[in-house]
This record gives sequence, C-alpha cells and structure tokens, in this order.
Amino acid sequence: MPRVEFHCHTVHSKDSLLSPRDLLAACVRKGIDRVIVTDHNGIEGALAAQALDPERAIVGEEIMTTQGELLAAFVTDRIKPYRPPRDSIAALRDQGAFISVAHPFDRSRKGAWKEDDLLAIVPLVDAIEVFNSRCMMPADNRAALEFARRHELAGSVGSDAHTAWELGRATLSLPAFSNADELRAVMRQGEAHTRLSPPWIHLASRYARLRKQLRAGLDTAKRA
Repeated sequence: MPRVEFHCHTVHSKDSLLSPRDLLAACVRKGIDRVIVTDHNGIEGALAAQALDPERAIVGEEIMTTQGELLAAFVTDRIKPYRPPRDSIAALRDQGAFISVAHPFDRSRKGAWKEDDLLAIVPLVDAIEVFNSRCMMPADNRAALEFARRHELAGSVGSDAHTAWELGRATLSLPAFSNADELRAVMRQGEAHTRLSPPWIHLASRYARLRKQLRAGLDTAKRA
C-alpha cells in the first residue's frame, strides 16, 4: 500500500527552510509515495511541489482559524487565516477538500483546540490528527487518539516536518487514492507508522525563522 505523509512544510512556511525540490527528493529516498504539503496559511509551496512531481505531491494547507488549526488536502484555492472554523470549513468543502484537525490538544502550540470548540466541528471534518511527531508531550497525542475513538472519527498522522530529516517519522499506509473522496473512503484502512521527533528539532524551526528575519532585514537595508 502507498505510504503517505500527511503533514509537512516547505520554505514557504516561515519556520522551514525545506525547498519543494528537497522535500520531494527526501520523499523518494525514504519511500514516501504520496506527500500532502501543508504550509502555514498558504499553498504556494505545495503547488510548486506538485508541479515538480504531480504523482507524489498533493496540495494541502495548514490553516489557522480563530479557534485552532485545520489541516486540509486536495486544496485548490488558498484559505485565508484567522476566520471562524465553520467559515474555513465551508470554504474547503466548496473546493471538495479533505479536512482534518491539526495536533488538536498539543499544549505547546497556539493552534491547539479547546475541547468544546472541537466538539462543535466534529460533524464537519473528515479526520483528527491523532499523532504528530513534533508533539513534545506524548499525552497530547494520546488525548487526540482517545477523542477520535470516542467520536468515531478517522485518524491521520504526520511528521509535521520542517526539515528533510523529519520526513516520514509519521506516515499512514493506505490503499491507493487519487482525490479527496477516495481518501475519505480509505482513511479507516490506514496502518500507522509513528515515531516522535526529539525536542531539539524545534531549534531547526527557530533557526529558520531567525534566518528569514535576518535576510528580510538585510534586503530592507539594501533597498534603503
């Protein structure tokens, strides 16, 4: 069965230095057959990856709402951030996208959800991310898994990779699919392969953010 990476970021996210080309090369090396590229609040990097390898790359987006983050696949148009969750979900449904919820109970992230807010959208989403390799507290992943089981939701897993090293640390082996409807149909047949990333991996994201800020400052100085 194809091995699928559901959650990763390219250089188009503020805290990643992973180019679309490098991301795809890492997928080939690691035997990842399909990769859903989910940059923060944008699809430019995902579109670039798909142009390079249409059979492997799927356009996705990690979307910050007013209450938490959504994780979408088979996105055709960018969803703007900081909208109410129901508005973002409606816009994704209009595109026919597959909709999951990113790291719902990760206490170290501003994109985590309050359980009451999450309960309000349970009927509107296709899955919950039940394992994220960047969760620093395993209990937060367990809480997501328990929530999904309690509410009979399919579970997605992802490495949340910002570096090539992280890619593939959390994948699902699934029957082949080619669109959002087919992904919804096979999600519950997935076999998860998961490993946590070490806490120091967050330093890579901080380095990427600082490097981009420095470059932006230098570019501004040159234009002055």
